[in-house]
Amino acid sequence: MIIAEAKKVIRIEAEALLALADSIDDPFRLAVELILSCRGRVVVTGMGKSGLIGQKIASTLSSTGTPASFLHPAEGVHGDLGMIMKGDVVIAISNSGETEEVLRILPVIKRMGAPLISVAGNPASTLARAGDLFLPVIIKEEACPLGLAPTASTTATLALGDALAVALLVERGFKEEDFALFHPGGALGKRLLLRVEDLMHSGDAIPLVGSGLLMREALFVITAKGLGVTGVTDESGALLGIITDGDLRRALERGSDIMALSAGELMSKNPKRIVRSELAAKALNVMEQLAITSLFVVDDPGSGIPVGIVHLHDLLKAGLA
Repeated sequence: MIIAEAKKVIRIEAEALLALADSIDDPFRLAVELILSCRGRVVVTGMGKSGLIGQKIASTLSSTGTPASFLHPAEGVHGDLGMIMKGDVVIAISNSGETEEVLRILPVIKRMGAPLISVAGNPASTLARAGDLFLPVIIKEEACPLGLAPTASTTATLALGDALAVALLVERGFKEEDFALFHPGGALGKRLLLRVEDLMHSGDAIPLVGSGLLMREALFVITAKGLGVTGVTDESGALLGIITDGDLRRALERGSDIMALSAGELMSKNPKRIVRSELAAKALNVMEQLAITSLFVVDDPGSGIPVGIVHLHDLLKAGLA
């Protein structure tokens, strides 16, 4: 019984979404164009469950390039209507279209000259008729068996808000980098904002030895720098190769007297490198694909002079994985 009821709820709400998709037509396009031409913000208002959905819609709009805020209609009649400025667009949400608190602020919105986009389930309602544009969210039934708790109607309204946000995002040419600017603390923000140069070790912290240096001395550099590797350079400072813990193990397995070898004799040639301005996420991808833990960093693709080194631990510590 419990499973059957749960499935019924989801099917009812899915049907409401499909019906909503079929109802999207010219008023939706006009609403998007109206918001695009808006010089101010989008102010979303609604009461109760519609208000909670309105808060989410305002948040989604704001994070995808359309400045928006939420106005509680009950607080609006006690001073908060002052947040509506010339150039704003208002989206008012009420399933019945007759919510008293919402209707009470409509005359003020009209006097302020803010265009009104009405979202309701009843095309003949006061809210629907008051709007400069009306976006219907008409459902066949609520998922609540009593027909009382907003369920399918709130789900459909939320989807309509997402549709508006995404349509606006596409029309604005909003990119991943733009999204990251609004989410600097999240994992996506870090992946799209952090550059290799933000995380690399530079200056004296770069493990480097000359190609002619004996390994007994090069090992001190590997140990002192704490990254488990060292780069090997020629007389001009250009990177020739790299020596890793793996190179040392393989040499020992071959029976080599590594202490008698020079760094140039033991190194792996032509190590992978990355440009300092690249995204740190790209460095992580390269390391994962090649199963390596370090990348030397250069100023530009044609440069052979290392200006830094970035280690897998640095990328993981920054929260990129």
